[in-house]
Amino acid sequence: MIARRRWHRGLFIAAGAYNIGWAVYSILDPQWLFRFAAMPLGNYPAVFACLAMVIGLYGVLYLDVARRPDAGWLVVAVGLTGKVLGPIGMMWLVLSGAWAPRAMVLCVTNDVVWWIPFLLYLHDAWPRFRMGS
Repeated sequence: MIARRRWHRGLFIAAGAYNIGWAVYSILDPQWLFRFAAMPLGNYPAVFACLAMVIGLYGVLYLDVARRPDAGWLVVAVGLTGKVLGPIGMMWLVLSGAWAPRAMVLCVTNDVVWWIPFLLYLHDAWPRFRMGS
């Protein structure tokens, strides 16, 4: 059985609920980030709403990890990869002047806060994969 199983279950219930809640809000108001960052409104809000849908689907996957924490390492590894690559892309947008620095709130709340908990989970879950259980 995975170490810290109960903690990981709570973590992924929180991650799943957060992602689904963020997605619902962003689908209903796909211009919120642009207003928050004092940037011009997006020309294609449906693109942001589509991104929100994908984030919401990750939420469903995180809820499945909460349900079966011994078997969720691949979902979490893919999720963490996105949570690292997203801020890299955001930094490029901010440093190039394409996006306002305030838009980085997106990466702080959706990505950076999850790095350590996801890494801890992978630390605990990875040996189970190597052992083939």
